[in-house]
Amino acid sequence: MAPSPSPSGRRNGSGAVPPRCEGRGLPSHAMKYLLRRVLFYLVAFWATITLNFFLPRLMPGNPAEALMSKFGGRLNPLALHAIAIAFGLNVHESLWTQYGQYLVQVMHGNLGTSLTFYPASVFSVIAAALPWTLGLVGLSTVISFALGIGIGALSAWRHGGRFDTFMSTFFTFTYAFPYFWIALTFLYVVGFLWGALPLSGAYTTGLIPGLSWSFVLNVLRHGILPAFTIVFTSLGYWAVNMRNTMITTLSEDYVVMAEAKGLTLRQILIGYAGRNAILPNITGFAMSLGFIVAGAILTEIVFSYPGIGYLLFQAVQQEDYPLIQGILLIVAFAVLAANFVADLMYSLLDPRVTIGESQ
Repeated sequence: MAPSPSPSGRRNGSGAVPPRCEGRGLPSHAMKYLLRRVLFYLVAFWATITLNFFLPRLMPGNPAEALMSKFGGRLNPLALHAIAIAFGLNVHESLWTQYGQYLVQVMHGNLGTSLTFYPASVFSVIAAALPWTLGLVGLSTVISFALGIGIGALSAWRHGGRFDTFMSTFFTFTYAFPYFWIALTFLYVVGFLWGALPLSGAYTTGLIPGLSWSFVLNVLRHGILPAFTIVFTSLGYWAVNMRNTMITTLSEDYVVMAEAKGLTLRQILIGYAGRNAILPNITGFAMSLGFIVAGAILTEIVFSYPGIGYLLFQAVQQEDYPLIQGILLIVAFAVLAANFVADLMYSLLDPRVTIGESQ
């Protein structure tokens, strides 16, 4: 006898579709998975805030003394004490009291005052540098991922051929080089010897920022060399990973059946093999998107690009605790948010994930 139909019109039993949450339109196992992931990331964010508070305070010295050194040590003890309080480093209060005050400030969106760019707030300093990093590193990462996935899929499809042999050798060769060495080489040859592209900065000094074509073209010209460096050094990672995963996927029965049915190369690569082979790369891509906010620190240092990475370098040099904490907090939030999105994407591409974790 056939199982009785469920209220939603679907049959119950071993092959039934899991029940749906009332009023939500989501399966119960998917809702449980979503709630568990949200709780996990909330706890992870709290742990990040805690580490973000304590780690900079393990560094020797303090920003009040660093600021006093800029004035030749001519600040009196009262002024030094006032500066320490302003930067949240009151030595007369316990670390736990300072930690509680820090949590309250973070909840109100107050990240403090920057020492390096005093009296500017940490939020305003980060907001000024973030667009440069998102434009440079973000676009470079997306281009690198898209090209790497495409080249890796084609290389796997022509496994053992000339294209596959050349690409595998080339990417293994380029990926083995230290990143900073590649950046310095391009900077010296293309920028210094040939003079084809600018050596540093995001735009020409003295040029007034605006939405004019001259300014946009100037920014693009300054970004070509660092962007190409990022793509050149990271392309091999995505291509090799996709190639190895794709080779395994192409041996599956459903891919062989698709070939036997006479489907086109595009249909097989994208609709069948590609969708499953790309799954292991989703998490890595999400991590890369999260770390876009941190910027390519070496790139921005080598090319003196005014992004978050170069800003963090300056903050560490100046012992700017509030700015260090603010940057690391924004980076941690971006990484957690990107991983959360990756979990959602992974569950959509592979529904077995939500069912497995909910059991």
